[in-house]
Amino acid sequence: MSIKKIGFVATLLVAGSCLNAQSLSTIEAKRVKLPNGWSLTPVGKSLPLGDLPLNIAISRTHRYAAVTNNGQSTQTIQLLDAKNDTQLDSVVIGKAWGGLAFSADEKDLYASGGDNNWIVRYAITNNKLIAADTIKLGEAWIGRAAKPVAISPAGLAIDDKKGILYVVTKQDNSLYLIDLKTKKVQPKIELGSDAYTCLLSPDRSKLYISLWGANKVVVFDTEKNKLVDSVAVGDNPNDLCISRNGRNLYVSNANDNTVSVIDLTQSKVLETLNTAVYPTALSGTTSNSVALSNDDKTLYIANADNNCLAVFDVSKPGSSTSLGFIPTGWFPSVVRMIDKKLYVANAKGFSSLPNPYGPNPMGIKQNVLLHGGDTAAPKTVQYIGGGLLMGTLSVIPVPDVKTLAVYSQAVYHNTPYQKDQEKNAVGEAGNPVPQKIGDASPIKYVFYIIKENRTYDQVLSDLPQGNGDTSLLLFGRRVTPNHHALAENFVLLDNFYVDGEVSADGHNWSMGAYATDYMEKNWPTSYGRRGAGAVSATALNKLYIWDQANRFNVSFRTYGEFVTAANTARIPVLKEHFPPAYPILDLKDTDTMRYRIWEQDFDSLLAHNALPRLSTVRMLSDHTEGTTPGRPTPFAHVADNDLAVGKLVEHVSKSPIWANTVIFILEDDAQNGPDHVDAHRSTAYMAGGYVKRKFVDHTMYSTSSMLRTMELILGMPPMTQYDAAATPMWRCFSKTPDATPFTSLPSNINLNEVNPSGTRLAAMAKGLDFSEIDRVPDAIMNTMVWKAVKGEHAPVPAPVRAAFVKTNKKDKDEDD
Repeated sequence: MSIKKIGFVATLLVAGSCLNAQSLSTIEAKRVKLPNGWSLTPVGKSLPLGDLPLNIAISRTHRYAAVTNNGQSTQTIQLLDAKNDTQLDSVVIGKAWGGLAFSADEKDLYASGGDNNWIVRYAITNNKLIAADTIKLGEAWIGRAAKPVAISPAGLAIDDKKGILYVVTKQDNSLYLIDLKTKKVQPKIELGSDAYTCLLSPDRSKLYISLWGANKVVVFDTEKNKLVDSVAVGDNPNDLCISRNGRNLYVSNANDNTVSVIDLTQSKVLETLNTAVYPTALSGTTSNSVALSNDDKTLYIANADNNCLAVFDVSKPGSSTSLGFIPTGWFPSVVRMIDKKLYVANAKGFSSLPNPYGPNPMGIKQNVLLHGGDTAAPKTVQYIGGGLLMGTLSVIPVPDVKTLAVYSQAVYHNTPYQKDQEKNAVGEAGNPVPQKIGDASPIKYVFYIIKENRTYDQVLSDLPQGNGDTSLLLFGRRVTPNHHALAENFVLLDNFYVDGEVSADGHNWSMGAYATDYMEKNWPTSYGRRGAGAVSATALNKLYIWDQANRFNVSFRTYGEFVTAANTARIPVLKEHFPPAYPILDLKDTDTMRYRIWEQDFDSLLAHNALPRLSTVRMLSDHTEGTTPGRPTPFAHVADNDLAVGKLVEHVSKSPIWANTVIFILEDDAQNGPDHVDAHRSTAYMAGGYVKRKFVDHTMYSTSSMLRTMELILGMPPMTQYDAAATPMWRCFSKTPDATPFTSLPSNINLNEVNPSGTRLAAMAKGLDFSEIDRVPDAIMNTMVWKAVKGEHAPVPAPVRAAFVKTNKKDKDEDD
């Protein structure tokens, strides 16, 4: 029987008795607050890494470390001097994902080549990486137009004595054995689910493989060359480490905040370690990497979404205890132990950043075309999906007891989530947003509109009462009169941030207040045009807002959101909860058409007294089709979206349910544009009988804040640590209703206006795929839109980088 170990009790006891206040204040003086409400106080020294570091390999003598950077922008392999913590070399690799392994003689480094479906061997010569060979598993992925060969090598392990390279894959879900002398690939062995990594036992007799989507570790006998066992573990198992005596295997499980400790002699889970800062079953810690100390007595776990390492005493397996936490950078994706120091790769670096000049297209070859011949235009990519949030390496000396106590307190101060928030929330007595889960609200109906890809500055920076930079305005009052009317007549939110980076993870965040580690680590592959990306069902969250509604007897319906192009539900709970007539994905369908179909359905449901309490509505025309010839201009697309949203709010406001209704509106992400505050800042709107009128709210809110507010109104508990910790939007509500209806405004734009052909901008759009949202790289998309609005020769401004928020004592006191 497994034993649950909770981490926070021991931490509080240690921290409370040994706190070094001066050291803590020094650490916290440099605190950075993220747009999702969490904070960072990374410790140790740091080195720059590339875009989305996913793995660190350590050579046998600890002479070298290698990092594979697998993000949307330039992918690289870095070679580090692990003795002196310096970079020796960095090489660009076309496609890579996850797998890294040194040969025992430290003369070669093998790297998984992602959807090129090969392994690249680098010779290490004079401390340089020299591409020496490729070992093909199959033909390379060559794009969406052609049927991709689905293999995608991930984790690697080398048996140098046998000359065998073991490769596990996350597309064809297989194990490959490669003879390193002949490069012959043995017939693949089916694993049944997408694999994350593999690890040889110390005696090399067994290979342990974590299956991301199957919640188990399978065992491959390297003598018999067959699978011989499997052990059920937690949700989304990923990284592995093993004790030096080969008796205990540690498996990090991302979706349930745990590490499974497997007794390999008995082939069973001996105990389960809860790695969360506070004990909870809610997703949001994202345990995604493990490392053992040299004496096997201490386990370090990277908690990606809690931005820390959890530290456990595992000297007595089965009776492990928590020792505390170590603060890291943003989204620590891997932890490795080198002698008496920790190497931690922070996948998103040390801060969120503004992108006041917006993303630029990648590559020098396109520079003249995209920048109108402006040779001074920057070539640096400043796109939120890649190149803006660059990784960092934290090098942290193993802390003693007193230092770990200080570190633990810093982690607690960085964490807005507390256990009590699962039942209670901040607010005010009598507010329509209850402070306790299950308390009644006068609001009975919630409408939730999800739009596509706009920043605050692009749309609302012309409102003087908000914090806007009008130089970045693209779709101001003339184009979006209804969105401006909503912001002015109800609530202007100028400090609202989306939790997702792109649409792939943005819709998970918008509907579930979370994105799995599988989603976070795979969407950059497709956005970088390097492969299929997050295509497995492993990408799905445990819970979405409809699941909660179903669990707590709240009626619901969805229009387009989480419905496939084939008109089927993406998740089981939505089956028979959507109208098949609602247009789903295609940008060739207008939002005004979507509105008309929604209106018919709404009126029918209302007439039959069958209107659900929760309605989710997807509208996507504001994504635009850029400068595609013969298709609506960006102005026409955004104006179509504006009119549809305005009409929907008006129609509800003139119905009998208006006084007891609230409408929430947001963008699923903010990737397609610039913002002077932060690349995550976006527009959000509210309307309804109890929503305040002509109110400006500068409170910092997020996607999860909006979800938290809906949950409180509908009497549902939070889905993850993120919505539990988010600030509810109670300040936007009045205790007394105002049932004055909203009157939509006609469009100032010709909705039939189309892009001309034969222009340089039309040439940019040639061959781009708009059949689904975000198939076009947004670095290019943003440039097309910018130039379509500002003029063909208007240079896309240069990138600027700055810390998002540095919290001082006054800020902290106000937060408290």
